[in-house]
Amino acid sequence: MVTKHQVHNLIILDESGSMGSIKDTIIDGFNEIVQTVKGIAKEYQDQEHFISLVTFNGLGIKKLHFNEPVEKLELIDKDKYKPNASTPLYDAIGFSFNKLRQIVDKHMECNVLVTILTDGLENASREHTGQEVKKMIDELKQNNWTFTYIGADHDVESFATSISINNTMTFKKSAPAMAKMFAKEKLMRGKYSQKIRSKEDLSGNLYEDDKE
Repeated sequence: MVTKHQVHNLIILDESGSMGSIKDTIIDGFNEIVQTVKGIAKEYQDQEHFISLVTFNGLGIKKLHFNEPVEKLELIDKDKYKPNASTPLYDAIGFSFNKLRQIVDKHMECNVLVTILTDGLENASREHTGQEVKKMIDELKQNNWTFTYIGADHDVESFATSISINNTMTFKKSAPAMAKMFAKEKLMRGKYSQKIRSKEDLSGNLYEDDKE
């Protein structure tokens, strides 16, 4: 049996109260990402894709999906995604990284694509600091982890830079703007898998070609 190259798609999704106004669009967007990754897995049959979805707010951090083969993944709905409370972003990032590292550190050949999607700045973490998160990201970049940060209602590029992320995209909270954002996200994922196959450098900004 030929061993496929593993690609782990980790999505860290803000479920704080301010996301309530775009709840339906976020649900549709995540479900579209699932279909996108399923399509990529069929196109790049030398790759084996897994998805982890972690949501977070001041009430807790939830693993809606974790390390699940993409072909077995179920869609999310309003019963699974319920925006509420504050934004412990650093804690969600630290929790997710530590959980996934326990899995991927066992594999010599794999890539991890992390996507963080939030509409606000950190305001409630108790376990991790920004400096700790930055250190984690700097270390994981050396182990084939790639990080993307998608945000609204704050200085996205400045915050992403503060935690050592260079792939960024800013969105506005309207249905047309978010549809455009998810379309760019889809293109980025295809580009990412192509770069893995051709063994290209993944350190550049994957969204660069799509900036207006």
